[in-house]
Amino acid sequence: MEPVSTEQVAAFRRFNRYFTRRIGVLNDHYLGQDRPLGEARLLFEIAESPAGVSLRELRSRLGLDAGYLSRMAKALQAQGMVRLRTHPDDNRLRMIELTPAGRVEVKEQNRRADTLASDVLKGLTAPQRQQLTDAMATARRLLRLAAITVEWVDGHAPDARACLDAYAADLDARFPEGFDKADLVRPEQVSGDAGAFFVAYEEGRPVGCGALRRLEPGMGEIRHVWVHPDARRLGLARRLLAAIERESLRRGWHVVRLDTHAVLTEARAMYRACGYREIPAYTDHVYGQHWFEKRLTG
Repeated sequence: MEPVSTEQVAAFRRFNRYFTRRIGVLNDHYLGQDRPLGEARLLFEIAESPAGVSLRELRSRLGLDAGYLSRMAKALQAQGMVRLRTHPDDNRLRMIELTPAGRVEVKEQNRRADTLASDVLKGLTAPQRQQLTDAMATARRLLRLAAITVEWVDGHAPDARACLDAYAADLDARFPEGFDKADLVRPEQVSGDAGAFFVAYEEGRPVGCGALRRLEPGMGEIRHVWVHPDARRLGLARRLLAAIERESLRRGWHVVRLDTHAVLTEARAMYRACGYREIPAYTDHVYGQHWFEKRLTG
């Protein structure tokens, strides 16, 4: 992976400094209300779950220190904005929900935020507004991708099996003939010397996977590259593919092969764009209708 240049770092920081000053993040009265940005954002996140949300989930979602989150929650409770309670089915989980006063506060917060955004956009022409909103959509997509991690996990790991279950359900809905879960790789085929399994995580949640297994000496086979529907069109499948290729090279497997189904047109387009060439069938895999190979270098 290419190193990040100092110019790119400087540009990123310049944008952050301008944007945070422009939207009023730097004081304790965000959007003119009597609370800092941290508390305002926490109220917004709680409002996204009308039935309440656990502090554990909020901590994972927002990447907050447990002590800091607890202090903010207690402060909002003292102000009458939220209620804290124990989960009815799990005493270990503390739940948090908005009070009626909290819902009023969030409604006003959203109104002020909409007004601020509108005031910013008013200074631009219609084409410029579209250009800016398109650029922000691109920035959000790339920032999401940058925050996702791809991690090696054991083939027996619960997250590995959960991803494969979701993958199987996805293909069962898409393939005209359905999909038989018996076709999934076995844990021992993608563990240890036999292969590897990768899981992509976004905010602690598995959102994609990919497997590599030994096909023959010096050659690996890529299986089950899958991305959760919520994380598609970010470029994550290519990230997973790159991780698998690096692992194949690390093992001395300089050729990788794969097959795919005819209905998966987007997968075939991605493989071609990533340097894979179509080859004759190398296996009689029941779902294989197109076969690909790539010689790895590096």
